[in-house]
Amino acid sequence: MTTAVQPRQLNPLLATYLRHLSTHPLRTKALTTAFLQFVQEILASHLAGTPPPRVPKDASPLTRALARAHVSSKAVKMAIYGALVSAPVAHALVNALQRAFSGRTGLAARAGMILASQLVVAPVQIFLYLSSMAVINGAKSLDEVLKTVNAGFGKVIRISWMTGPLYTIFAQQFLPPEMWVPFFNFMQFLTGTYFNTKIKKMRLEAEAKDKEEKDGEPKTE
Repeated sequence: MTTAVQPRQLNPLLATYLRHLSTHPLRTKALTTAFLQFVQEILASHLAGTPPPRVPKDASPLTRALARAHVSSKAVKMAIYGALVSAPVAHALVNALQRAFSGRTGLAARAGMILASQLVVAPVQIFLYLSSMAVINGAKSLDEVLKTVNAGFGKVIRISWMTGPLYTIFAQQFLPPEMWVPFFNFMQFLTGTYFNTKIKKMRLEAEAKDKEEKDGEPKTE
């Protein structure tokens, strides 16, 4: 017989977070996602080896330190995306999914929830993510946004279909419901950091290739 996890058995910070998640779910998710998106952008910039943003010669020591740490306007935009787009949409979709399967148990219900999550929830989230990234990266027309979505959607959805069911099965089997949100936030943070790092590396490679072609210096083996 399983017993529910009691707040007193948890780390005090985690217990406080879960309490806020229960009493103010959307606000807590928005703040959490904003923070994770902010950190994800900074971490991916370091992992990809992205050059720090340029600052004026007369910039203050604080400005220079923030630039070296990759605390840029893009990181702030990612935080805004997390709070105003990603978190509210995920909150609404997950709530709708939970209502659809409320009171249903057993293997069929679990399999149905996984299928609905991957065939409905994941495509919507990925479309919004890629569209938002296109805008944040400077896309100025609908055509540019759609090109970004078309280029990345297939790759991202395949990864989601491979990893998402594993995350869900693990949560269903081993975690109490109140721990699902922190768990999925953490796994999405890892997956997002991976994709963000890969995209930045591809962009750096493309820029290096373009520079070689312009300079007339083909890469030698």
